This record gives sequence, structure tokens and C-alpha cells, in this order.
Amino acid sequence: MLSIDHPELRPSYPIRTDRLLLRPLTENDVDSLLAYRSIPELCRYVPFPPMDRQTILDRLAGPWARTSLTDEGQSLTLGAQLAGTGQLVGDVILFWHSRLHRGGELGYILDPRFAGRGYATEAATALLRLAFDDLGLHRVIARIDERNEASAAVARRLGMRQEARLVHNELFKGEWSTELDFAMLADEWRANRETAA
Repeated sequence: MLSIDHPELRPSYPIRTDRLLLRPLTENDVDSLLAYRSIPELCRYVPFPPMDRQTILDRLAGPWARTSLTDEGQSLTLGAQLAGTGQLVGDVILFWHSRLHRGGELGYILDPRFAGRGYATEAATALLRLAFDDLGLHRVIARIDERNEASAAVARRLGMRQEARLVHNELFKGEWSTELDFAMLADEWRANRETAA
């Protein structure tokens, strides 16, 4: 684990899980990203609208180009590809919100063609490992629209606690959204890992 006083995250890529490789996104991923990030139904409960090719290219040249976290306020987006075929099945993001409070936030989106196979949980688990074991975060949250049942189910499978249900707390894409707030502490992460071992 890196020093808590001056933490940073510089992973070696690819990050391997049982079935996936997590790695920075590139321009070669445009078509794969467009295949799912352009779906209106998939984007309904996430904090971005359906994306077109130019938006994805702009993100790849901007915020998605980051390969490390060196300070609070930054985020790291990684593609999750099948180790066997190289096919991109989704992407995950880690936000580093606070150096002082050692807080972060987790997000994930999966191509619906690959849903129901545990890939989102597997990729998000790898991101939690980076957050807690490598970056030294104390607390990681996930904020989910209550109507996004699949995403809430992933947070629960990760072992995150639901801490709050904020009723109509945000006007989101033209309608009031009820937000579920999930969280995990570093101690809980370590306890979960020991239980699974």
C-alpha cells in the first residue's frame, strides 16, 4: 500500500481478473464503446446522455486518457475486455474525491449483450482492490438511481452497504430521481477478502 500522506495510483496494465483484462481505453475501442454507450435505455439512469462517435472520441482524448491518479478530483476510466477474445464488455470508473478523507466513488457500465454473467461485478471488484489496496482509500461510495435495479444489485454483490435512500433528491434528465447511496470501508473490504479466501 502506498503512503497515505502522498497516495497515488499508477497501475500496471492490464489488470487481470479471472476472466477480464482491465486497461486504459484507446481510439481502437470507439466502435465497441459506441455499441453500448449510445443506447438510450442503457443511459437512462446514468449521469450522461447517449453518446455519439465524436463525444466518445473527445472523451478518449480528454478524461478517459488518464492512466493514473495523482491527486483528488481526478478519475480513472478503464475498459473491461474478455481475456480470451479481447472483446470490450464494458467500462468502470474510479473517482478520487478527497485526499484528506481518503474518499472515492465507483461507477460501472456494461454492454447489455454481456449482462447476467458477472462481468460488472468482476470488473468493479478489481477497481475496489485498486481503491483500497493500492490508493489507500478509506471509503468508496456508489450512487445509483433507484430504478437502476441491475446496478444496485452489482453494488450489493460487491458487499457494499446501502446507507441512504434519498427520495426525489435530484432533478435528473427531466424527472425527479430517488438515489440509493452505497458505501464500503477499507476495513469491510479487507474483512470481505479474508472471508472469501
